[in-house]
Amino acid sequence: MSIKIGSEAPDFVLKGTGDQLLKLSDFRGKRVILYFYPKDMTAGCTDEACQFRDEHTSFEALNTVIIGVSGDSIKQHEKFIAKYNLPFILLSDEDHKVAELYDVWQLKKMYGKEYMGIVRSTFVIDEQGILRKEWRKVKVKGHIEEALEYIKHM
Repeated sequence: MSIKIGSEAPDFVLKGTGDQLLKLSDFRGKRVILYFYPKDMTAGCTDEACQFRDEHTSFEALNTVIIGVSGDSIKQHEKFIAKYNLPFILLSDEDHKVAELYDVWQLKKMYGKEYMGIVRSTFVIDEQGILRKEWRKVKVKGHIEEALEYIKHM
């Protein structure tokens, strides 16, 4: 299954912090920033999460919820949230099924080694569950501002 702009975003169920099961469709009626990132507590992922944290109220004012997804455990997510005071939801995709669904589980290279992992990506889903925008292979610098500007003009 490939996802397409203008089509319904694939629904899923994942465990979130506080051991709650959450479905993407639970957020109908709100806009959703669904962002996939490689790993809690790493430099780029921390920078991205903290920038989303710093703009959280701006997104909230635009009826937009932020949801982060990585392969980390709920326990690791809870540490990440506590350390950086993150005010949004983090979901655990340990078996990378949702990452595969959104085609962000891909072959990566670092220091000459190849491995499978999450490619940093962000998706904007509207109030009816329709995928409106995607950014793949995201560079953190300037990304959160770009996403916020996009939401403002939806």
